[in-house]
Amino acid sequence: MNTDFFGPSAERNSWFGGLNAGVKCVVTVVLILAAILIKDPVSATVMLVLELVGFTVVGFRPVNLLARAWPILVAVASTGWSVAILVNKTGPVILDFGVNSITQGSLAAAVSMMLRSLAMVLPTFAFVLSTDPTDLGDSLAQTFRLPARFVLAALAALRLVGILFGEWNTLGQARRARGLGAGQGPLGRIKTGAGQAFALMVQAIRRGSRLAVTMEARGFGTGKRSWARVPAYSRRDAYVAVAAAVIVACAYGVSLGLGTLRFLWQ
Repeated sequence: MNTDFFGPSAERNSWFGGLNAGVKCVVTVVLILAAILIKDPVSATVMLVLELVGFTVVGFRPVNLLARAWPILVAVASTGWSVAILVNKTGPVILDFGVNSITQGSLAAAVSMMLRSLAMVLPTFAFVLSTDPTDLGDSLAQTFRLPARFVLAALAALRLVGILFGEWNTLGQARRARGLGAGQGPLGRIKTGAGQAFALMVQAIRRGSRLAVTMEARGFGTGKRSWARVPAYSRRDAYVAVAAAVIVACAYGVSLGLGTLRFLWQ
């Protein structure tokens, strides 16, 4: 994956990137929760299609965005395959593997899971790519009046995501320079990737510990603070909030009209 995937990019200069960070956060959470609560493929499909159209209108290229996040797409596909294999089998058999099978019902559940996952991934990536961490912290603290520790944790997490991806690439290059991973088969690559992931986890824990000590030493979260910047709002923020509500209403409404709407607890 590109080292600049979560770094400064053209998305921050787009129409969507100019929105208030807090509004984008709320819109993202609403779309994610709406996708989590349903389990039928119709509402998930409508939601994903409307998201693709909406993000295209506001200056994003959703297909390119998802292509840049190809590991996530692989994870979504593997999740769909697992669901198709493990859920209760209903309907006619489509594929029979002897010890297991995929039926029409299990395939529908797998497709629904993949569509829901994409409907959650797309707004999440759009939010992360187009949002400056400092703007998010200012909005969460001044507009939503959230506790300082929560705000600072969110700010640090968003800022460190790009660093983790950069360190992942650095670790990979260092291992290749030492001759690790060259000429390996699939199992060897999995083993090498697991070792690299463990090294990244160790670095993340160390970085998080150092960051926590540094922030505590500087008095973050101990009292009232002054603000260098005040978050601004515009009509565009209202337009996007309304658009998110329309996407959810259309997805649920179409599925309800077709009689296919199913919530997670049903």
